Amino acid sequence: MTEVVHTPRVFSGIQPSGNLTLGNYLGAMTRFVDMQNNSGMPTIFCMVDLHAITVWQDPAKLTNATRELCAGFIAAGIDPEQSILFNQSQVPEHAQLAWIFNCVARMGWMKRMTQWKDKAGKNQENASLGLFAYPALMAADILIYHATHVPVGEDQKQHLELTRDIAIKFNNDFGVDFFPVTEPVIEGAATRVMSLRDGSKKMSKSDPSDMSRINLTDDADAIAKKIRKAKTDPDPLPETYDDLSERPEARNLVNIYAAMSGKTPQEVVTEFAGQQFGTFKPALADLAVDKLAPISTEMSRLMQDTAEIDRILGRGAERAREIAAPILKQTYDIVGMIRS
Repeated sequence: MTEVVHTPRVFSGIQPSGNLTLGNYLGAMTRFVDMQNNSGMPTIFCMVDLHAITVWQDPAKLTNATRELCAGFIAAGIDPEQSILFNQSQVPEHAQLAWIFNCVARMGWMKRMTQWKDKAGKNQENASLGLFAYPALMAADILIYHATHVPVGEDQKQHLELTRDIAIKFNNDFGVDFFPVTEPVIEGAATRVMSLRDGSKKMSKSDPSDMSRINLTDDADAIAKKIRKAKTDPDPLPETYDDLSERPEARNLVNIYAAMSGKTPQEVVTEFAGQQFGTFKPALADLAVDKLAPISTEMSRLMQDTAEIDRILGRGAERAREIAAPILKQTYDIVGMIRS
């Protein structure tokens, strides 16, 4: 049996589909920065542009969105020298390993993916094969680096479980201990940020209403306005966080405040207990502007030099391939493919 020592390594990615939101920042980017600075593990972060084209993308908009996402990563605190930062399509090993995993994964596994059901809906016959096979590519994204830890939101937990299943089945099929069984890292007060207009729905860049989300490109006035107009209820904040279980909009705003302030949701509720949202919203708006306006400004500055962004992505891809290419070669050797 092939013996492999799995070096602890962090990997995660975001689709470059435009309009980065507060949900991306709190649910992903802040956690990426924390893992870069505090985990003690090498960190790899990716703009997953191959995933983006599982639904049709305007080519010019995809190019701009990829650069804007790179600018967002850097403005949020990702250091492209300390972490590896690149776009997926520049590292062909992702797609090459994904084909191997397409042959390992089972159709039944894919059909059970809730995101496939949600995105394809009743129109499954017209959905792309790429959308159906998306989770196998996601598994390849992670395992091409033998990543052991993957910070994700709750909505990606099922895909991480599938990644674990694919790794286990590959190892069992070929009698090796080659791919690690990756651990999802799901934690924090705002791992799932909800819409400002409907607390039962995830904050989404595709929502028709721009008032439903805070974009990382919003200026200070827009951020404050959206929070002031966020949907709430007429009741004051309670004394315990558990009492917000049936108040989704109120719970969402408390979670956002907690995530941006570094406090627990209960600490936030204790601080504002008995107060109306007419008091809480201005405090949240001030906090959000303080945290997000500098990111918006820095993103705008970075986007003035797209050649430098492209250079950063190209160098990141070179560094990523230094890890990915040997792992793919070993995978081909295990499967029995001849490579000169």
